[in-house]
Amino acid sequence: MRLTISAPPRQPIKASLTITGSKSESNRLLLLQALYPQIQISNLSNADDVRVMKKGLKVKQGEVDIHHAGTAMRFLTAYFATRENADVVLTGSSRMQERPIGILVDALRSLGARISYLDRKGFPPLGIKGTGLEKNEVSLPANISSQYISALLLVAPSLKQGLTLNLEGKITSRPYIDMTLRLLEEVGIRSEFSGQRIRVFPEAEIKPNTMVVESDWSSASYFYSILSLSQIGSEISLSAYKKNSLQGDSILQEIYSNFGVETHFEGDSIRLLKAKPHSLSHLEYDLTEAPDLAQTLAVSCFGLGISCKLSGLHTLKIKETDRLQALQNELMKLGGSISTTETSLRLGARTALNQGVAIDTYNDHRMAMAFAPLGMVTSLIINDAGVVSKSYPDFWEDLRALSFDIQEVV
Repeated sequence: MRLTISAPPRQPIKASLTITGSKSESNRLLLLQALYPQIQISNLSNADDVRVMKKGLKVKQGEVDIHHAGTAMRFLTAYFATRENADVVLTGSSRMQERPIGILVDALRSLGARISYLDRKGFPPLGIKGTGLEKNEVSLPANISSQYISALLLVAPSLKQGLTLNLEGKITSRPYIDMTLRLLEEVGIRSEFSGQRIRVFPEAEIKPNTMVVESDWSSASYFYSILSLSQIGSEISLSAYKKNSLQGDSILQEIYSNFGVETHFEGDSIRLLKAKPHSLSHLEYDLTEAPDLAQTLAVSCFGLGISCKLSGLHTLKIKETDRLQALQNELMKLGGSISTTETSLRLGARTALNQGVAIDTYNDHRMAMAFAPLGMVTSLIINDAGVVSKSYPDFWEDLRALSFDIQEVV
């Protein structure tokens, strides 16, 4: 599906939207629910990643295909490895089979897991024969992907002796680790996190509990971006959000205040208001704790005509695509001047803005959604626009609710 996107009428935007639950919280809670059926979940995300996670957790024997869902690949690897009598082949899309998983497999094997590579060493697909793990301590690098760590933490309370993780090197995306530990605490599981060491205590049984999934802050980022490019007085209300969010991407509130966007909490909603024009000519930000915001923020800066330097992006090379390269390719099409390293990007102040450019999405939902707000300042085409279903299936309909003109190219 290819979509053309152009701006809503030149007047302040006024809208209220309900955003689907966080897929990060949803997938963590689904795994915990599989271990402890006493847990009930409400406001579960309707994203593709969550649907394949939910489906995969029901399998005991045979093939589990998680398609593009990186979180499901990491979490299900740990889950199946620790389930006695499980015998599965865990596979995914061609891109998923290029995304490394060796660090997690090595950690699980050191605990006694029976996992084999069915093609290339260090990459899916995996053959997993579940077994009860007897060892209770493991060390692994902390600077690659926090999902490896969260995968181990989530299965830890179901192990006979719990689990102690010794983290080596600088910790990446710590808010996602904190989210995992907070969710464990909220369902009644004890843990300790001190320095580079995390301990999760065993728990054979927990009390019945209903967990409400907060809406996704990553999804909210696209509306922050739209408001940054909109007229003064524009406002969008989004639900349902918490002031004391577990999600690291809630740092959006601070980042987009630089662009004149205010965040007001009203009950379980946030009201975003474009209160004033931005006064920046250059932005520098370390996104080590929130790398999923990099695409949205870079595109916002481009649309506003300001330069930026974003760092802490070393995990973007192993996402759905090489996000740094993809950003460089597509912003250059639009007239941007951008350079990247293995860990950062630098965008020059915009001197050109090309119209009618077709944006490639590289099987990456965030590429489609991050570039869509540029419809506020130019016309563009989004190729493979249906990829948004990975995390936010209602995205295009919600943009239509803001009066964006969105048409399918036949």
